[in-house]
Amino acid sequence: MFYVYILECQDKTLYTGYTVDLDNRLLAHNQGQGAKYTRGRLPVKLVYQESLDSKSEAMKREISIKKLSRKEKIDLIFNMQKNRRTLCHLK
Repeated sequence: MFYVYILECQDKTLYTGYTVDLDNRLLAHNQGQGAKYTRGRLPVKLVYQESLDSKSEAMKREISIKKLSRKEKIDLIFNMQKNRRTLCHLK
């Protein structure tokens, strides 16, 4: 399984990446061992994630998310969180 994720940095900027181990990647980012972009913007928090079946799919999705405007990324995050709340409510 591969994951595409969006982090919110301390300065409220958004960082998008992909990984096979989301927990370890988030830990690495917050220990200053992640991407150069996030090192000076700690701490970061996970605000969005998707799971995909292949590295190729994950890389393509990462690129497509990176091309989105900030507003489009925020809408993506909001819609994912809204869907999760709805699903939890239905259980």
